[in-house]
Amino acid sequence: MPEFKFIQNQATKKWVIQAPRRAKRPIDAKTPQKICPFCLGQEGKESELYRVGGIEGDSNWQIRVLPNKYPFAPIHEIIIHSPDHHKNFTELDPSSVELIFKTYRQRFQTHKEKGKVYIFHNRGEGAGESLVHPHSQLVVIPDDLKAEIQPLNPLDQNTTEMIQTINYNIFCPETSEWPDEVWIFPKQEGKVFGEISEPEIADLSVSLVKILKILEIKHSKELAYNFYIYPDPNWYLRIMPRARVLGGFELGTNIYVNTQDPKETLNFLKEHF
Repeated sequence: MPEFKFIQNQATKKWVIQAPRRAKRPIDAKTPQKICPFCLGQEGKESELYRVGGIEGDSNWQIRVLPNKYPFAPIHEIIIHSPDHHKNFTELDPSSVELIFKTYRQRFQTHKEKGKVYIFHNRGEGAGESLVHPHSQLVVIPDDLKAEIQPLNPLDQNTTEMIQTINYNIFCPETSEWPDEVWIFPKQEGKVFGEISEPEIADLSVSLVKILKILEIKHSKELAYNFYIYPDPNWYLRIMPRARVLGGFELGTNIYVNTQDPKETLNFLKEHF
């Protein structure tokens, strides 16, 4: 059987991906790795697609991008945030976080003509993280596969209930599906993610880290969460803390039950931002 296969449900028109080989990928929580494949000293064992710092094969790097060994799409990449096995966004210095977003931009620009470029980050076992060394992933979804990714609601852009930075609006949609869900979107409308500027990257890096630290205050340092970047015109970054587990109703109907008032989440953010 191939590594993955796209299948459309002819009744619902929704797509699923069969990727049985991904069941063999290492998962730290279940099968601790003696040697982390993303740490220093493992260079040269896999071909690099991109890196920041040094030359291919040496250990003088800040960020590395590798092909995913267990892909579920024709283009599926791993973006390793730093050589440090434990430091993620809230522990890294601001310049390191900016480098991550600059790498996102570079990889987005590399693949933008090949389909819909989807960048996402899973943190914690409850959010689907398999290896604990902090990393993000990039997947290019073929154009003929219509992914159901929420676009930015024009009504949300006009709300006054938000936090504002120089370049961004930060808000918690009334239609949030997850408790303490947070969205960040640019004040300048109509842009794709690949057009993000240096000042916007700096602002986004600071804003994301602030939000994650505030969510850790409310929950814990061990909070599991996901975020993804919606790439198309009117791009945004959506953060989803995984403080709950979906039940049968949500999984069966795709109707989410949110137990947290988004206004309370926003007020908590404002208090600590």
